[in-house]
This record gives sequence, structure tokens and C-alpha cells, in this order.
Amino acid sequence: MSSDGARGRGRRPGGPDTRGQILTAARKSFADKGFGRTTIRAVAGDAEVDPALVHHYFGSKDDLFLAALDIPVDPRRLVPKVFDDGVQGAGERLLRLFLSVWDDPHTRLPLLALVRSSLVQETPETLLQQGILRMILQPLRAALPSDEADRRVQLVVSQMSGLVLTRYLLALEPLASMPAEELVAWVAPTLQRYLDGPLQEPGDTEGRPDPTRKHP
Repeated sequence: MSSDGARGRGRRPGGPDTRGQILTAARKSFADKGFGRTTIRAVAGDAEVDPALVHHYFGSKDDLFLAALDIPVDPRRLVPKVFDDGVQGAGERLLRLFLSVWDDPHTRLPLLALVRSSLVQETPETLLQQGILRMILQPLRAALPSDEADRRVQLVVSQMSGLVLTRYLLALEPLASMPAEELVAWVAPTLQRYLDGPLQEPGDTEGRPDPTRKHP
């Protein structure tokens, strides 16, 4: 049998549009299977290329995910920089980073598309949760004490996701058109409190107002 016939049964080598075919296969796989069940090998099979080519063009599955969904920012690289100078002041730095990404139409549009698609997905593990949020949560957790990280990180995410919903998705006024500096003044102290403020344990009433106290 000729060597040409042998090559015809194998995976195609890289060609001019190999990258585009990989992206097409990856988009379909992420949409149909979600992040967790999408694999580099399966994407390579659908694109009819060797898995090594997927790694060559995109690196890891996270890298492929960002490229396939056209997400122009990489939270794995941006979020850790917020904590380069420690936790103090990180609430404001994190919020400024968030606003710089979401206030830019070029970066906001693909992120909004991801949020909208995740809101209508029936499975609890959406692309937003498995993809972008996971990439944000990991460096946030790494910067905080391990025994407090989960509670603090989820409080931070609750604040940021609320801003995504009200400022960008629903465009509620006056929040939607509020200048970034004004928003920082309002929200950054809350984020900072979530990052390093005292945490109250269940049943701990220290610092809470006494409902039985009579005011003059």
C-alpha cells in the first residue's frame, strides 16, 4: 500500500486553516458538552488533527477556552497582579481592573455573550462557572488565608456579579452611566471589607447593634 494511502487514514497535519478548524470544533464542544466534558483529544478528533497541534496552537484547555469564546482577557494573569502589593488596597485595585475590562466595549461584548448563554443553560455547571469564574477564583483564593478564602472570595464574587447584572446586563440607571471613579468610591470599601475585614462566626454578636438598646 502506498504511503499516500497510509497518510490518508491518519490525522491531517497542520495546514493554513488548522487553527480555525480547531476553534470551530472547540466552540461546538464547549457549547454541547460544557467545559468539564470537553477534552483536547476530543476537539482534535472533531477537527481531524493530531492533539499535539491543539497544544501547539493554544496550549492548555483553559487557553483553548479563552480563544474559542473570544475572551480577550486572561484572568489567570490579571487577577494575581491585584495582590502584588498585598491584600491592603486590593479591593480598589480589583474593582479598577474589573471596570477597565467591562467598560471597554471590545472586552465587554464577548463576556456579556458568555453571561447570557450561561443564564439560559439548564445545567448548574455553566461555561461561566467552569470557565471564567474558576480562573478568577483560584488566584483570589491563593491570596487569602486558606481557612477564610472560600467565604471571602464568594462575597467578592457576589458583589462583582451584581455589578455585571445591574450595570452591564440590565443597564439600570443611574448605575449604568455612573463614572468609574464614583463607582470605586462607593463599592471599593465593601470589597476591601470582604477581603480583610473581621469575619463574624455564627452566634457572634460582637459589633452588631443591640436591638434591645433604647436610644435617647
